[in-house]
Amino acid sequence: MIDSPHLNDEEFQRFRKLIYDLSGINLGDAKKQLLVTRLHKRIRELGLSSFSEYREQVLNDPSGSELTTMLNAISTNKTDFFRENAHFEFLKREVYPKLVDQRTIRVWSAACSSGEEPYTIAMTLSEMLPNFQSRDIKILATDLSTRVLDHAEEGLYSEQVVEPIPGPLVSKYFQAEDHRRGRFYRIAPAIKNVIRFRRLNLMGEFPLNTEFDFIFCRNVMIYFDKPTQGAVVNKLEKFLKPGGHLFIGHSESLIGVQTQLSYVQSSIYRK
Repeated sequence: MIDSPHLNDEEFQRFRKLIYDLSGINLGDAKKQLLVTRLHKRIRELGLSSFSEYREQVLNDPSGSELTTMLNAISTNKTDFFRENAHFEFLKREVYPKLVDQRTIRVWSAACSSGEEPYTIAMTLSEMLPNFQSRDIKILATDLSTRVLDHAEEGLYSEQVVEPIPGPLVSKYFQAEDHRRGRFYRIAPAIKNVIRFRRLNLMGEFPLNTEFDFIFCRNVMIYFDKPTQGAVVNKLEKFLKPGGHLFIGHSESLIGVQTQLSYVQSSIYRK
């Protein structure tokens, strides 16, 4: 058992390369202690004696489940309802009016984390498009972490988490539930039913045959270096309809990335 976790620099570089090769996440030297903290608990659970032993277990697990567990542990998942609201204002002003006469609508929330982003997209679509429930609307919501996808699939959020949502939308799209830990809100079936949650690694192949009206891939590319950003953006671009938009995080930029997408405004690009 590890009483005082220690990860030497050589072993850290091995983990760093493994994580980069598998997920594109580029852990800088300053992230060494974060890796120690997040993996130490799992090493103790497995009764292993070193970080090196744990890396061998990840590499030699034929099911891939331990790899998923490791990536769950090191992933940082921060999101909110209506996060970076300027994007939703842009959708309402520039995108949704062009979808009014379109019966089939496809949207992709890549790196959806615990679900607040795709649920916000669904709510704003419902508000802006008449006959929302009679249209063929599907939102694909993907993430690397099975842990956050399980939370997203449940669709249950604390009172604090739903606070950024305007009151009328909470009343319309959530059902309040009282739990021992306080009041929680469950997303309504009419919204939940248009979303499909799936695990997907942005560094792998995309097993999709859909063209999307717009794609959100926000606040994930900050963890990638420029070559990885370019690879991901160019794969995403292939799944956009002509005229479709890609949204990235406000703190992100495609400067230095070779892409066929046209710049619209900060963090918004069009095919």
